[in-house]
Amino acid sequence: MPSVSEAPPAASEPAAPSSVPASVPSGPTPSKRRRPRDPLRRRGRLPLLILTVIVGVAGIAGIVFFASRAGDAEGAGLSVLLALIPLPVLLLMYAWLDRYEPEPRRYKLAAFVWGAVIAVVISLALEIFIGDVLFDLSDEQMATFVAPPVEETAKGLFFLAIMLRSRRAIGGLIDGLFYAGLVGVGFAFVENIGYYAVSYLGIDGVPLAGADGATTTFVVRGIMSPFAHPLFLSSLGLAIGLAVLLRSAWLRVPLIAGGWVGSVILHGLWNGSASYGGPIGFVLMYLTLGAVLLGVVVAAVLLRSRQLRVLERSLSYMAQRGWIHPAEIPFLTRFAYRAAARRHARKEGGRPAARVVVRYQRLATETAFLHDAVMLGRGGRRGVERTTALLERMRELRPDLRLPPAIAPLPPRLGRRTTSSGRWSREVGRQVH
Repeated sequence: MPSVSEAPPAASEPAAPSSVPASVPSGPTPSKRRRPRDPLRRRGRLPLLILTVIVGVAGIAGIVFFASRAGDAEGAGLSVLLALIPLPVLLLMYAWLDRYEPEPRRYKLAAFVWGAVIAVVISLALEIFIGDVLFDLSDEQMATFVAPPVEETAKGLFFLAIMLRSRRAIGGLIDGLFYAGLVGVGFAFVENIGYYAVSYLGIDGVPLAGADGATTTFVVRGIMSPFAHPLFLSSLGLAIGLAVLLRSAWLRVPLIAGGWVGSVILHGLWNGSASYGGPIGFVLMYLTLGAVLLGVVVAAVLLRSRQLRVLERSLSYMAQRGWIHPAEIPFLTRFAYRAAARRHARKEGGRPAARVVVRYQRLATETAFLHDAVMLGRGGRRGVERTTALLERMRELRPDLRLPPAIAPLPPRLGRRTTSSGRWSREVGRQVH
């Protein structure tokens, strides 16, 4: 197995076949030989996508069910519309968190669908069983003492599911925070439809009903607290993201358990303030959770900044090894330069050239983060093999790669580096072919 510290071997010409007597079998035919497994390909992608789509379709039926609680078509439509309003903003904010090292689309879709469908179904079933079958609990008791542990467990099971699917799916704190956000957004989206529908129909003790009632609930849930469920689950997501970086299983278990407890406490305090705190208690808890949310936002910004530094450091190391040209680094890291590189390629070679640049940027980013993980001992069993395979795919794209001229003079030491496919031209602006 080639070392990560070595550039991928240059392609060599196939050796001339040796003559073999006709009476001597020459081994299995090429069609019967076992193909080597692609280290970059995960099995079961299509079944996972199909299952996610099926669950998503079932979720649409659930949305219709919750919306129908409004009593008429106008109320149902209004409930869905109000729940949709904050959704694009929330998804865009979490997409910002995912820009440097994008997660697979199938996992992102699965996270949202899990929160919107599976977690909602699990929560409803358990809450009905606990509140109506086992005990006779009031709405306030259910909201404060039952809903938080049930709902945070139902949402948190996504992490177990995705880790069983792929241990590499959660690679650190940003991944944990990102997936917690998507699951929480999905859960809140469907839950809000139910709340808006009930408010439209009318709630005992509340003078507002119809569009006024639904809109008032929307102000509280959709405008004042759209990050509630993502924030609750962030405690568990950050704990899992930190746990995957630890080597000791003895530390991982209490850390994850503590993250779950944190999620339950945040959720319970929020619901309890609305149930028992009165106006003053609710405002105080709202300000407290606002401070917690601000802390999570600051942590997300710092983590994302650190992610950029890791990317630049790893790409610089790759340039020193001769795996990439050092002039490529700005076009693989900074978003403005990445976009400029795509525009340049589209201008020079049309959409096919732009697609090559996009593909090359993604491969380089994935290679850089994987290489950093390997160097830190967190690359997994096949980390070196996967790094080499990624480098080989990058090498295959270079003949068609069209990048803009270099934006800064190259350091003399790096400018003299060579790659496995031959010496790169140090001439500024010359394309690699």
